[in-house]
Amino acid sequence: MTLDVITIPDENLRKRSVEVGLDFVHSDEAQKFFDDIIKTMYDDDGIGLAAPQVGKNIRVCVIGKEALKLDKHNTLNNTKDLVLINPTWQKMNKKTHIELEGCLSVPKTYGKVKRYKNVYVEALDRNGEKMEFEANNFFARVVQHEVDHLNGILFIDKATGIYEVE
Repeated sequence: MTLDVITIPDENLRKRSVEVGLDFVHSDEAQKFFDDIIKTMYDDDGIGLAAPQVGKNIRVCVIGKEALKLDKHNTLNNTKDLVLINPTWQKMNKKTHIELEGCLSVPKTYGKVKRYKNVYVEALDRNGEKMEFEANNFFARVVQHEVDHLNGILFIDKATGIYEVE
């Protein structure tokens, strides 16, 4: 089922999401939600989507397998979309890169955002198993963008040169 993506100025986008426990992760409701949010991401031509963007303020986000494929150093199985539960990241060095970003919750708006090129990520997967990995370049950017959503931060809060298209 495709979920409705909420857009600014919906105040749910500005709230810090709450962590979820293993009871939720192992529930049929959660597994259906993971499938639905992945379907929604693809139906809306996204590369990532966070639970707050579909009105659920829980620390869950998904990243499309295409983002993983673009990271040549990726050690994850990039044949599957990634579900990150309670994710955190740390910069691995001071290298940054400025790129254009957009967001399904801020339609038709783009801006340049400075992000770390290499991050170390810890999260639970859709089965509640702990996972740790390095994300680089575009994959790292998507992780940072989606985790920002879980903290109530939108890319427009960090962007310069913001513009809108018709």
